Amino acid sequence: MPTIHGTRPGRPQRPARPPGHPRSWEGATISSLRDYIREHTNPTVFAVSGIVIVAFVVMGVVATEPLLNAATATRDWIGEKLGWIYVLATTFFLGLALFLLFSRFGSIRLGPDDSRPEFGTVAWFAMLFTTGMGIGLVFWGVSEPVHHLHWPRRAEYLPGPDGAPVPEAAGEAMALSLFHWSFHPWAVYIALGLSLGYFAFRKGLPMRPASALYPLMGDRAFGWPGHIVDILAVFGTIFGLATSLGLGTLQINGGLNHVFGIPSNSFVQSVLIVVITLIALLSVVAGIDKGIRRLSVINLWLAFLLLVVVFLLGPKLWTISITTTGLGQYLAGLVPWSLAFPSPLVDPQAAEWTTAWSIFYWGWWISWAPFVGIFLARVSYGRTIREFVVGALFAPVVVSVLWFGVFGGASLYYDMFRDAGLNELAEEDRAFRMIDMLPVGAAVGAVISVLLIIVVSVFFVTSSDSGSLVVDTLTNGQDPRPVKSQRAFWALSEGAVTLVLLVLGGAEALSALQAAAVVTGLPFAVILLLMSWGLLKALKDEPRSPGRAERERMPGARP
Repeated sequence: MPTIHGTRPGRPQRPARPPGHPRSWEGATISSLRDYIREHTNPTVFAVSGIVIVAFVVMGVVATEPLLNAATATRDWIGEKLGWIYVLATTFFLGLALFLLFSRFGSIRLGPDDSRPEFGTVAWFAMLFTTGMGIGLVFWGVSEPVHHLHWPRRAEYLPGPDGAPVPEAAGEAMALSLFHWSFHPWAVYIALGLSLGYFAFRKGLPMRPASALYPLMGDRAFGWPGHIVDILAVFGTIFGLATSLGLGTLQINGGLNHVFGIPSNSFVQSVLIVVITLIALLSVVAGIDKGIRRLSVINLWLAFLLLVVVFLLGPKLWTISITTTGLGQYLAGLVPWSLAFPSPLVDPQAAEWTTAWSIFYWGWWISWAPFVGIFLARVSYGRTIREFVVGALFAPVVVSVLWFGVFGGASLYYDMFRDAGLNELAEEDRAFRMIDMLPVGAAVGAVISVLLIIVVSVFFVTSSDSGSLVVDTLTNGQDPRPVKSQRAFWALSEGAVTLVLLVLGGAEALSALQAAAVVTGLPFAVILLLMSWGLLKALKDEPRSPGRAERERMPGARP
């Protein structure tokens, strides 16, 4: 790749700021305002993203049912007709991660050859985990195994006429939960995060998804095709995050109602969103090191404490048994499940289950890839490709196995053998009902429930904070001096979108936009495949002995 020093081709350098040129809105002329917007934003991405977000919010509130029907119909059509794209794409991303782990490319750093990691290993992993899973893992850790127990993938495991679940279905319920929350989602994140980290830190290109397409598209990656890619990334990030934050709000409200008797209604949820968003705003202003890093480390230890407490107080022998059994079935079924796209003509139950669960998850993870992938790249400067893959693929999987084993295992036990009735409850209430079943007094149970509420709340803050960082990265036009007020704006926007969807639009509006976010996974699956192709093409030109040759910089690299 040829060497060039300067701005990317096709765009002239911005002239130097004349003395006295205004930097703020105060006293700004139309010309200076235009310069300010161009300097601190990417006008096309910022404007189009904002319009699309506002339009969907308005439609979600004003025309909830039509939007829900349209989005759900599109999602179902994609699942039925094009779900095989998700299946093959996610399997490819997992294969790509393993290939890079064991290949000669594993020693290449995300940065110059002499670069070293910006964050320590514990802090780095904490930020990976709290951003990549966070609220979703807590929300579904109890609920999803119960779902699969009562509505399994295999027809022979369907509950009998009395509604009682089949005991043999418990192992597969655990295995399928691990299937959705272990290797595949992190492989999707790695595909985008590794591509951006490589092109941004080693080749000097802007940290935006379009940069990874440079080896395939050349300068057009910085034109309108690249803008479309970045706009899709903003869309998936905002609405994917709003959906997750909405689920977190429901669970926090459910916990407060369970412990303190606080009503579970739209007013309380509004207050929760406002308060937690303001806390996230403080974290944004504090910056990554003082904000996200500290909160992530604190929450990692709080989540670990919660995990240990539930394990020690819960059915320990059953937990160990169902965890190892489920893990064994997951590893045994990893290849066939990864490539499975059952036909309704052959296995109607498996086909319906796959569309409702696996295809949904694959689209959901892919639509979240810009959010998590960009943040992973941002905090992984100086890591080798091998370190990145090990840290982002295997370490979180260990946590997922332990979390589902303890929380999911306890939920299966109490639902099957202690008549907890978890399947009859709303998802946000199941974790607190499971805690009630632990053999402890009401006071201790309340303390554990409060700890769970705190963990979900901090996950809310770190997700909102990292999400605002990602969206600002996509829309700030690669400003070398990013304005904190813009990150604060995005943090407030995420809270506002969540507030509008959850409170004014209700659960149906949230479901409609969740489906819309999943639909964006289809075009982004294709984009991710192209990004992976661009990464492999660029890696092929790396010297076999990193450090012996001067690092090349792509056209368009930052000086």
